[in-house]
Amino acid sequence: MLQDLIAQFGYPALVLGTFLEGEVSLLLAAYLAVRDLLRIEGVIACAFLGTFASDQLWYYLGRHHGRALLQRKPAWQPLGARANAMLARHPDLWVLGFRFMYGLRTVMPLAIGLSGYSWRRYLLLDAIGAGLWATGLSLLAYNLGQAMEGLLQELRRYQLLLLLLVVLLIGLGWLYRWRQRRRG
Repeated sequence: MLQDLIAQFGYPALVLGTFLEGEVSLLLAAYLAVRDLLRIEGVIACAFLGTFASDQLWYYLGRHHGRALLQRKPAWQPLGARANAMLARHPDLWVLGFRFMYGLRTVMPLAIGLSGYSWRRYLLLDAIGAGLWATGLSLLAYNLGQAMEGLLQELRRYQLLLLLLVVLLIGLGWLYRWRQRRRG
């Protein structure tokens, strides 16, 4: 049942998740790929589509409605100023890498659009950056998930021993506290 739901809605949910937020939905999808409920290639493609579409929307909004949006969202104004300062120094580098900096994922495309940065150049560099982000983070999470699966398999061999060790430690802690109360 759950596997059928994931198979049917996992990829569209990932596109939506990476469109709205990004990292958490991508990490969850990579874990589902480790569990063979999704394919890592599909995870990478959907993560790319979601993040690229989101960036393009925010760039467009920045280009056509940026000042009004920043006025309506006062919390974004300091981030917008920071984004503009970074963009002024190395614009192409920031277009490629802003998504790797937490907290700038929404406001940076908005600021880039507001700055008058060429839409053709943005389209190309954003596609490269989104591809690097989707591929890199997906593969990193997937490989870490596989390593964790291997570690958990090893721990399963020793689960009874680990359980006895935990019970022993809890018992020793209880005994220590009991003795302290009797003395005090």
